[in-house]
Amino acid sequence: MPVGLKSFSRYEELGMDENAFELDTSGLNCPLPVLKLRNKLKKMHPGQEINVIATDPGSVKDFESFCNQTGDELLESKENEGKFIYRIKKG
Repeated sequence: MPVGLKSFSRYEELGMDENAFELDTSGLNCPLPVLKLRNKLKKMHPGQEINVIATDPGSVKDFESFCNQTGDELLESKENEGKFIYRIKKG
């Protein structure tokens, strides 16, 4: 499925909010997932949330560090069948 298109069953499977923004960075390695997130957040308003899917295990520390530096809030971080799922609130 192309990046950005929503599939309700996929959201259910990953335990994500179907109304939040989504960024799928599957297959990308550091620093691309964080760079793509930064670009997406620039287009969002404070308080809006985004779900990010990544497959790079290094993304766990990367997203944590990114949020600490930017003031965005890492609301949730979990792993599901090799996918790392993050819920981030724009500060």
